[in-house]
Amino acid sequence: MVSIMPHRYRRASFRFMTAFLLVFAVSLLGGAAQGRQQAPSGSVCRIEPVDYRGWSGQQLANRWVKLVVVPQNGGRLMQVTFAGHDYLFVNPALSGKYQAPSAEQWFNYGGDKLWLLPEGDDDEQHWRGNSDLLDDGPYTFRKVAEGERCEIELASPADPQTGVQFIRTIALDTNSPHIQFHARMKNITGHTIEWSMQSVSQYDTGAAGDPGKRNPDIWGFTPANPASGYLNRYHVRFGPAENPAASVREDGLFAIHYAHLAAELWIDSAAGWLAVVDGTSRFAMVEKFEYEPRRTYPGRASVIFWTNGPELHLAESGEAEFGGKHDSPYYMEAELNSPMCRLKPGEECSFNTDWFPTRTASDIRDVSDAGLIVRPLRFLRRHDGKLQLSGAFGVFYAGHLVANYYDGRGVKLAAVQIADASPAELVDLHTEVSPGGKAARVSLHLIDEAGVDRGALQEVRLTAEDDH
Repeated sequence: MVSIMPHRYRRASFRFMTAFLLVFAVSLLGGAAQGRQQAPSGSVCRIEPVDYRGWSGQQLANRWVKLVVVPQNGGRLMQVTFAGHDYLFVNPALSGKYQAPSAEQWFNYGGDKLWLLPEGDDDEQHWRGNSDLLDDGPYTFRKVAEGERCEIELASPADPQTGVQFIRTIALDTNSPHIQFHARMKNITGHTIEWSMQSVSQYDTGAAGDPGKRNPDIWGFTPANPASGYLNRYHVRFGPAENPAASVREDGLFAIHYAHLAAELWIDSAAGWLAVVDGTSRFAMVEKFEYEPRRTYPGRASVIFWTNGPELHLAESGEAEFGGKHDSPYYMEAELNSPMCRLKPGEECSFNTDWFPTRTASDIRDVSDAGLIVRPLRFLRRHDGKLQLSGAFGVFYAGHLVANYYDGRGVKLAAVQIADASPAELVDLHTEVSPGGKAARVSLHLIDEAGVDRGALQEVRLTAEDDH
């Protein structure tokens, strides 16, 4: 949610020695891994310096996920690794390098960062971009918490051109791969300014083991707005208007199939999530945000997808031509926008987003609080009164699935544990249950390892006419 506020703001001595030596040895091995350390296997979250591809970085790690940030290079979150899978694009041409901010160039290191909207050079109310202080300046780094929870703070230089300073915290708990972002934008001027914050994440779309080739099964999804302000429920900001890679499906999901062609698609999605799916490796990242319908979004867009590739232009001769074919690496940007923030001097606004890495297949159907739906929950009623339940889900927390049964009046009849669940594995559900003849519907919930109900994955009616 975006909010505006004034600025205020870890028995025997032999066992002890053995444990000490073990920890010491593990730390030495980790330091030699050059950014490929294994996440701690215990119930702690740690923050430590790391050499990542030649950059001086900081790593946050729990037993599920590793995050590497490079404060000097615009405070970028350079990589997210979950179950051995790297999600983000890292530009090999700039690995380990740092270029000072330039008004004439953009140094695309990759990773994830904060930008401003609206973009352009029409006037002072548009952000010109390129490698300015916000995009490429050295950010300060501060460790906020470590142990039961990891949290770091990254703060940008104060930028006199836009009148903005970014302060961003990134946090992990110990018991899940859930990543939490809290971004703040501060007015450092003596006059009123108005901007939108944008979370820009570059996902790697190169083929595994051969980044010089395109991964043919990368997708972006977000629910299209039934009451969209765009003619086709999405807007082509850049690229061909007739782009077969983009569509709104019959189930209401906007889908973009990554193609190596420059295109920017704006979606006024009100559902509060997007997903990037790698069908080849069967990993997905879900990014969540809180949509605020009473506030103004830049150009109406809450979600933007950019497919990187050669740019189609019309030359002065009237001939169509491609630009950047040989220097267009394979990546797709998923961008979340905050509403426009009008800030008086010294005021701040904030933008909260949450990431959930999980497993998937090539296609998804929906996202809930507990996970994403790959194959919807189905049932088949047998002659002996039992039900066969099936479905496939990528979950956000480790724990188990519980089927809650209700009668026709909504009275809860039973809660039955039916399967274990882990974010690191696709839950492919095929089970038989005996709910009793009075059960009229079933709701499938995820209960995490601490016993917390993380919400329903899906709910279906069990009436005879709905058997399927």
